[in-house]
Amino acid sequence: MNRSTKIVATLGPASSSPEVLEQMIRAGVDVVRLNFSHGKAQDHIDRANLVREMARKAGKEVAIMADLQGPKIRVGKFENGKIELINGRPFVLDAERTEPGNDDIVGLDYKELPRDVKPGDTLLLNDGLLVLQVDSVRGAQVHTTVVLGGELSNNKGINKQGGGLTAPALTAKDMEDIKTAMSFQCEYLAVSFPKNATDMEMARQLANVAGEPYRHKPAMIAKIERTEAIPQLEAILRASDGIMVARGDLAVEVGNAAVPALQKRMIKLAREMDKVAITATQMMESMIVNPVPTRAEVSDVANAVLDGTDAVMLSAETAAGKFPIETILQMAAIAHAAERAEDVNLDTDFTGRTFGRIDQSIAMGALFTAYHLGCRAIIALTESGSTALWMSRHRINVPIIALTTTESSQRRMALYRNVTPLLMPKYDDRDIALAAAERILVEQGVIRPGDTYAITCGEPMGYPGGTNMLKVCRVA
Repeated sequence: MNRSTKIVATLGPASSSPEVLEQMIRAGVDVVRLNFSHGKAQDHIDRANLVREMARKAGKEVAIMADLQGPKIRVGKFENGKIELINGRPFVLDAERTEPGNDDIVGLDYKELPRDVKPGDTLLLNDGLLVLQVDSVRGAQVHTTVVLGGELSNNKGINKQGGGLTAPALTAKDMEDIKTAMSFQCEYLAVSFPKNATDMEMARQLANVAGEPYRHKPAMIAKIERTEAIPQLEAILRASDGIMVARGDLAVEVGNAAVPALQKRMIKLAREMDKVAITATQMMESMIVNPVPTRAEVSDVANAVLDGTDAVMLSAETAAGKFPIETILQMAAIAHAAERAEDVNLDTDFTGRTFGRIDQSIAMGALFTAYHLGCRAIIALTESGSTALWMSRHRINVPIIALTTTESSQRRMALYRNVTPLLMPKYDDRDIALAAAERILVEQGVIRPGDTYAITCGEPMGYPGGTNMLKVCRVA
């Protein structure tokens, strides 16, 4: 199956055995997400090592994304593990309470809440399933009335409708977790709850410093899940390598109805700015317990694909679900079917656009040429992966094969839409490199005798950002 859209899968208890992980990679996983909200540092290191091992066994390199926990904006624990909130009843959130909560009051992990709210504010708990109206703030206590009740259990999240919580994007735990993530050289580092470009710049600086002993710099993914991030989208994207449309917390803050349009806007903006986009949260939620998705979930995944997302993400479906492998297979099939219905308007994409860089102009020239000549494939010899990234920002029904000499670039490109990254030996001679590239693609079954293909490279060979040649070839 020639699938353009990539699949991100979260590891957890249901998917941490070598056997299941190998099957997941073979089923179509391109990026493995390690959720730093759960587990200890050594757990993540062990899982990262297992991912590398199982990827080699499956014959496919995958990227690792370390997802930072971010600020803990949560209630505390209860005497009996949970309570029932009753509509119209008072309920108190106490930032200074250390003992377990009860039907009337509970402590807070987020101690700044009393300073962030005022009477009339609406608080949403447990992903918006429970609603509290703030009546008053008395010292460390927030007194509320239950508007929409239900079961509230230990450590459930708190959001403020419309945003406005002041919690910093990077906590002390996140800073330690960045060091852990750099110890196994994750390809992508996802930052939770960034409000602006400064949050992303700080995270990048910390990651680069932590990665220096390993000569590693990860790509940065901004998780868009705060109201405050929406007006700052362009600045956040400029400071990042991509975004995650984190629809859970975002929907709670801005309202469910606003999310689909925001999703389309974010993906479109990311593509225009040559950044990657991941669409996440509840994409195949019913498959946590069921062997098939709902029709609504099928439409949700397909629409994200038609929006142009680079990847669709699975969370609890693969971390804790009963059917992790079946979920991946279903998601891959949906993405493939949606891609076949895509409109390709490459000429329109280039209308009015200019390119100030030689390497970017060559990348666009390869797309245009392959599209109009009906080439079987586009081959990019790339050190950094930039050429393949630029190509992948445009819809084209021609597979892009990125050949690189570095494993780190190969893994990073695993997230790029419509890009298949492969490793090749390093050659100093251009003609030898081009011949080797064709041989590799013939061996892989991508091209056959009589096929035409477009190929790009840089001369002299081996310099990042040096792509300056486009050639159209026919396989003998």
